[in-house]
This record gives sequence, structure tokens and C-alpha cells, in this order.
Amino acid sequence: MPTAHDLDILRELATRVAEIAALPVQEQKRQLWRSLNALDPVRPMVMIDQVCWNEMDRNGELTLRCEDAECRGYENYLRRTLYQWDHFRVDMVVEPFIRVPKAVRNTGFGVRPQEEIAVTDPTNSVVGHRYKNQFETEADLEKLQTPQISHDVEETQRRLAVAHEIFDGILEVREWGVSPSVSLWDPISTWMGVEAALWMLVDRPEFMHRLVGKMTDGYLSMLDQLEAQGLLCEPQSLIHCTGAWVDELPAPGYDPARPRCKDIWTMGLAQMFSTVSPQMFREFEVDYVARICERFGLVYYGCCDPLSRKMDEVRMIPNVRKVSMSAWTDQELGAREIGGDYVFSRKPTPASLATDRFDADAVRADLEATREICERYGCPLEFILKDISTVRYEPWRLTEWATVAMEVAEA
Repeated sequence: MPTAHDLDILRELATRVAEIAALPVQEQKRQLWRSLNALDPVRPMVMIDQVCWNEMDRNGELTLRCEDAECRGYENYLRRTLYQWDHFRVDMVVEPFIRVPKAVRNTGFGVRPQEEIAVTDPTNSVVGHRYKNQFETEADLEKLQTPQISHDVEETQRRLAVAHEIFDGILEVREWGVSPSVSLWDPISTWMGVEAALWMLVDRPEFMHRLVGKMTDGYLSMLDQLEAQGLLCEPQSLIHCTGAWVDELPAPGYDPARPRCKDIWTMGLAQMFSTVSPQMFREFEVDYVARICERFGLVYYGCCDPLSRKMDEVRMIPNVRKVSMSAWTDQELGAREIGGDYVFSRKPTPASLATDRFDADAVRADLEATREICERYGCPLEFILKDISTVRYEPWRLTEWATVAMEVAEA
């Protein structure tokens, strides 16, 4: 159990979080997200996530003071929540509860990346990777195993006991299950390397079909196991860095003790397919990922992959509600293809935060251009700033970006 020293720190931080979570603005923001996700937005929404926290500390606001490792995990979460609220809150919602992850064990597919790593900033978790190709022969396909899911009930109960000791009387403690994402090709890219995988799509398509087919069957088995054991999460607040509040979920017949895939969101992506044709995208991604996405209530699709020229194929994926429009997207084409059918989930480039001189006027012009395009085509719009690897150790840049973005969104 936590020491008195750690308890004092965590309860003080949790008290401030609880006070913020009780503000009326939190429900106001949830309702704005619900409207956007129902494709009837009041205004564009703004979210900031995946921050370079190693560059953010101001006056010790993020310095951890707890001694116990588990307590430091909670402290890190609380301090980052408070920091974001104070410095770049945009449309974040501070929830009045703490999620305690269930001790779910997943054996995975039985393959681990073999790689070399390049580091430019030792304080930053963003590094470079060069992967070795582990799938070259038919025999290599046998390396893939079906993931096996299990639950360490005793460990979950221990985690809950610690959380109750810390937070009871301040924040609700919620036991939290798995929020699955659907990524067939990101793992494959780490087992083969992107270049080798792309060449084999052309040179050995049947081999790659067998590989991604086994991956798909493994994902579906994993979902079966999670549902059967009651290990999925409740309806989420966030899905892939964006607000997930919606009136449509959970689905009728929902049992909180045994959530189903159709009660929650998932997100899918195939980033290494950025340069392939729409036909190849359908053949090797859509035809497989559709079998998984059809089981979920709603789907956020895409990440850094530019999808403006592949919207006919994206429309074949069931239950999609938001489509990522990355910094490499043709926004005019994307907006014309999306119209009012999906949320245009714009990913402004984080490179604007990494230049020699931060240019707020350029940020404003970029965001205003996106808003004008989406208004012209009737697209529900959100701005999601993520993948922020550096702000050149000038945290004020992110605060200024947030100010500009909210001015554009609320104009």
C-alpha cells in the first residue's frame, strides 16, 4: 500500500483534478463532442495529444515526487492532466474518475521486432528504427501464433485496492478493460521493414495474403476471447487522441460486466500503405480490416496515411464515423469526398512547432484554410494536434498553438 508521503502527494493532486472535473464546462465540452460525433457539429473541436513531455516541465510542475513506482504512475497521469489543463486545454475533458487497467495478459502473435535503434535526443521516447525482415519463406508464416488472452484476477484486485486506498472520497475508481485497435500492417512493418513488405506486395502477393489473413484471424480470435471473458472496456472518452463521447453507444442490451465490441469504438490504420494504389489498399487492407471493424459500434479510421484519394475504399469499411486527414492529405479532395458523411479529422502538421522560429500567423492561416474548405463542403471538422516530437524546448509554443486553434474553432 502507498506510504503516507505518497498518499499526501496523490490526494492533493487528485483533489485539484476532482475540482476541475466538477466544473460545468466539462459537460458542455462532452456535449460539443457528442454533437460533432453525431455529424451535427456546433463548431470544430480541438484536441492535443502525444506531447513531447520530456520538454514540457515548467517550474517543477511535472517533477515526480512519489517514491513507489505504482504511485509514480498515478502521479505522472495527474500532473500531466493538470499541466494540460493549465497550459493547452483546448477541448479536453477532465473526467471525475481514475481508470485502473485490468491485468489482462496477451501472448501476442509470437513475433518480436528485430531492429536497430537510432537516438537523437536521449530524453525523448521518439527514436528511429531499422527492422530486419523475418518473413521471407513459407516456413516463416508458421511463426505467427494466435493470441491467447487471460486475466490475472488477483493482480486486478490488488491494483483496485491500491487505487481505492489513494482516491476514495476524491475520484471514482473504475476497473478498465481493453480498448482494442485494429492495425494489421503496423506490426507487419516492424517484423519485415516497410520497404521489404511493400516489395513483397508486388512480387509475392499470395504470400502476403496468407500473412495478413493469419493476422486477421488472430485479431478476430482475440476479440472473441475478450468478449467471452468480459475484458473489453466500457464506452470510451477518447479514441486515438479524439473525443469519443457519443449518444449511440453502448448498443442496446449492454451489460457493463461484459461489454461487447459493438458497445465501443475502435480505430484502424494502415500507415505503410500511404503510397500504394487504391486497388492495392482495398485488396490488402480493406478486405481484411472490414471483417474486424464490422464487429464494433463505431470506427475511427486512419492516422498519418493520406486517405483523400482512397475514400471510395474507406467507405467499404463498416461503421466508420471519423476519417483521419493527415498533413499529407489533399484537403480539397478529401473534403469533397467526405462531405457530411464522416468527421473530417484534420491532423495539422506538428512540424510547425519544431521550426527555428514559431510562426503563429502561419498556424492560423493553415487552420483557417482547413475550416474554410470544410465549411464549403459541409464537413464536420476536428483539429487533432499529435505526434509532437519536439517544441525545441520552448513549451510556450504549444500554449500559443492552442490559443490560435481555439480562436479559429470558435470564430
